[in-house]
Amino acid sequence: MKNVTIVVDHRELYSPVADSLEKKGVVIIKKQLAVGDYIISERIGVERKRSNDFLDSLVKKRLFDQVKRLADAYEKPLMVIEEEGLLSRNINKKAIYGAIASIVSDYGFSIIQTRDAEETADFLFALAKREQLKQKREIALRGKKPSLSERQQQQFIIEGLPFVSAVTAKKLLDYFGSVRRVINATIAELQEVEGIGKKKAEIIKEIIEKKWEE
Repeated sequence: MKNVTIVVDHRELYSPVADSLEKKGVVIIKKQLAVGDYIISERIGVERKRSNDFLDSLVKKRLFDQVKRLADAYEKPLMVIEEEGLLSRNINKKAIYGAIASIVSDYGFSIIQTRDAEETADFLFALAKREQLKQKREIALRGKKPSLSERQQQQFIIEGLPFVSAVTAKKLLDYFGSVRRVINATIAELQEVEGIGKKKAEIIKEIIEKKWEE
């Protein structure tokens, strides 16, 4: 059977979920993702939150920014809430239910709750097999393109390069002035941008110049 592939955000790479997926034979692609924690296919991006993480994000008002960005990027955004305890803290139950209702109703998310990291990995593996092997869907690192301004489209293109986060993409565009000049930059010129060392510059240039192969 053909192996499935899951793109994993670099912050999740050493989590028990990623470890369990590797043990199941999943091909893991490490990437600094702009949104989400796992990419299953061109239409499914996944945000994984342990119960305490979900509540912290809600209290600190980060939750809906993350939700909106994932919904903008993927046709079928998914949130996995891991572990029990969602109602164990001194947070108004109505506020928690209201947040979940909004995520589902207003942003089109599917939400699944799992007991632990192993169960999360089991679910992601099953989902990836269905999407990639049965539905024949491809992996897309950034999902569908949202409606973007010209400036945002330029940044979107540069963010597709290896090791290039949103912050680094802006630095590259500020320094070189256009997408074309970033693409045409030499290894030495790329290193003049803060955050781009020799190794990163070499890998970026290698990807830009590598011949496309099926």
